[in-house]
Amino acid sequence: MPSQLLPLVTAELSAPADPRAAAMAGALAAKYPQAARAVLFYGSCLREKNLDGLMLDFYLIVSDYPAAYGKSWLARANRMIPPNVFPFEHQGLIAKYAVLSEADFARLNSMEADNVSVWARFAQPSRLLWAADDLARQRAIAAVAQAAPTLLSLARPMAEGQGDALALWRTGFTLTYNAELRAEKTGRSLSIVDADPDRYRRVGDAALADGLPSSPADTPAHWRSLQRRGKRLSVIRLAKASFTYAGGIDYLAWKINRHAGTQIAIKPWQRRWPLLGAVILLPRLFRGGAIR
Repeated sequence: MPSQLLPLVTAELSAPADPRAAAMAGALAAKYPQAARAVLFYGSCLREKNLDGLMLDFYLIVSDYPAAYGKSWLARANRMIPPNVFPFEHQGLIAKYAVLSEADFARLNSMEADNVSVWARFAQPSRLLWAADDLARQRAIAAVAQAAPTLLSLARPMAEGQGDALALWRTGFTLTYNAELRAEKTGRSLSIVDADPDRYRRVGDAALADGLPSSPADTPAHWRSLQRRGKRLSVIRLAKASFTYAGGIDYLAWKINRHAGTQIAIKPWQRRWPLLGAVILLPRLFRGGAIR
């Protein structure tokens, strides 16, 4: 039976985006001429009409890590704890981009993923703004098309008998927000669906019609594992970013202030020793409820 979901994902990924974001995606790919395969634009900025002053979010998909970096510790770090995250500026806009290989991007959007970070994002709208060739485009689309079925399959046993697509989405996003360190206010996970219920119903109904992948035998235990691993990975990635991401601690403060309504100010010593500064900052944020 032909897929009902794949045409919807293809159309959404191919829909127009802000021309400045598209230009930024092309410039980002040009930084990795031997490895770039696709560039995807995602996140809250996708819905904004004015990108000035915002931090855009991209995923750069590469053929493999040695081709992207050469034989360096960055390739090993990206393979062992994907993704690597870097800042980027182009024509007055600022962004951060995460680097994943084609193989890791496909795996982390699927039921094989051991954390929620990729499929939770790509179950939401995104745009494929650049692809090296048609094969790269088709691989990126196929990877993204796994994200919604993964979320819905893992949400269904947890939805207390509610089979409606929107109920599954709301359950799934609530669970994913508990599987990462999040700065957003309580209820943010539900507002994702409420912002565009027609989109989520269309995509959800198509995924259900195609048939979802099998859920784990003990789905609640699987979610507990995802939540434990997700929180640990969030801390580990933060530590890694202190070495790979110039200004990473300032970005952390900016993101938390934006989403949680806090007024965190980074001190000069925290910029000088960002890993130590982040480690000291995190417990305070937990106690104050700024991150969960």
